[in-house]
Amino acid sequence: MLKSHELIGFMSPGLAADILNFAFQEDKPTYKATLAAVAEARRLRPVYLLRQPRAQRDVTILNTLTRPSLDTAAAALIRAWLLKKHKAMLVDFLDALGIPHQDGVVETLPDSVEDEKLQAAVEKLLGKYPAEVVSVYLHAFNEMNEVNWENLTRLLSNDARLQLGG
Repeated sequence: MLKSHELIGFMSPGLAADILNFAFQEDKPTYKATLAAVAEARRLRPVYLLRQPRAQRDVTILNTLTRPSLDTAAAALIRAWLLKKHKAMLVDFLDALGIPHQDGVVETLPDSVEDEKLQAAVEKLLGKYPAEVVSVYLHAFNEMNEVNWENLTRLLSNDARLQLGG
């Protein structure tokens, strides 16, 4: 099971840049929080990073987010991107599993789901959304929730379509 900082490191550079760019353009509070966490980890003032050309700053941010100590910041960035940009995918997944939710957000997850339902839900997502985005979502879902479904962990480990960094 991949932690959020590992997800940033294993996803394609293009997807990582897309996530950060989404925060920059659409979610300023998340971007500022991410920038502040990176600045603190690098023992810099945030203004130092802000004065860098954006391309250079983005590389610095994304490289720093792969550190284990920045897992919380990486998780917040990924979670915000999923909830704000990919809400439809979250809704589709939970609907396919028959899990009650409010716009893709769940109060309480069941302890387990049936293999057939999970497989059908994953197939639905893979048929409708880019495989790498689905993979990041499922890894994040499995890692960020208190309940970890063994069958989802197995699926993420064994299904080549859900592998990152390949």
